[in-house]
Amino acid sequence: MDANEETLVLFTTRIRQLILRFKEMKKEKEDLSALLEERDSTIKKLEAQLTQAHNDYNSLKMARMIEVSDKDMENAQSRLSKLIRDVNKCMTLLSEK
Repeated sequence: MDANEETLVLFTTRIRQLILRFKEMKKEKEDLSALLEERDSTIKKLEAQLTQAHNDYNSLKMARMIEVSDKDMENAQSRLSKLIRDVNKCMTLLSEK
């Protein structure tokens, strides 16, 4: 073989290697793209769950603030009764004068 044939064979071999490497890289890119899409969908699902959990927490916190316990009701009733007695005393004092 002369130098030109050897150069041509070497060039052909390198081109084949380059093509094989290209196909490997293309497959790897497809795999990574699929993995990235899967991760993106997982992130979106988790963000939706997090938003729902925040909403649930805020709803529960609001419900807890609004919830009136028996003790609170008893305290409110006793304060109201005391205020009514005080008003009655004031009315009695005013009517005596």
